[in-house]
Amino acid sequence: MANIIMFGIFAVVILGSAVMCVATKRIMRAATFLLFVLFGVAGLYFILDYTFLSAAQISIYAGALTMMYIFAIQLVGKRTLQGLVEHVKGSKAVGAALVTLAGFLTVAVVLLKNEFLFKACEMADAEVPMDVIGTALVGSDKYQYVLPFEFISVFLLACIIGGIVVARKDKEDK
Repeated sequence: MANIIMFGIFAVVILGSAVMCVATKRIMRAATFLLFVLFGVAGLYFILDYTFLSAAQISIYAGALTMMYIFAIQLVGKRTLQGLVEHVKGSKAVGAALVTLAGFLTVAVVLLKNEFLFKACEMADAEVPMDVIGTALVGSDKYQYVLPFEFISVFLLACIIGGIVVARKDKEDK
């Protein structure tokens, strides 16, 4: 019963923060709400007793990536961000609602067609050993994740170098 209550609390925090992240007009607030979303997901991992994944979620995503976002936001000057107010027309809102509905229907059809929800309910009590999780994280075979992690690390390095180049170019222009 306590797990269900905690799941409800984390779900409300995640959904509320996600909505506020995309709804706010201030970019630093959006980054802060993103941090709350990532902490909520880490809380869900703690409920599932996946302590390694929750620690990785907090240290990598909530810690490192959010700090890098804030660093990138601070690199971009206030003058650049002040004029970025977009007024949404009714036709764009209707189009966005239709695309959202199409995406929701696609996800629902895929979940129901593959019987993922039913299999997930059957395997809810099955425990995944930590060595299987560790092998999947550092392996390079099918359904293993070392190559995506390496790609993301190279991509983030390129983003940092790009941020440094942009910051230097601004100083040279002045």
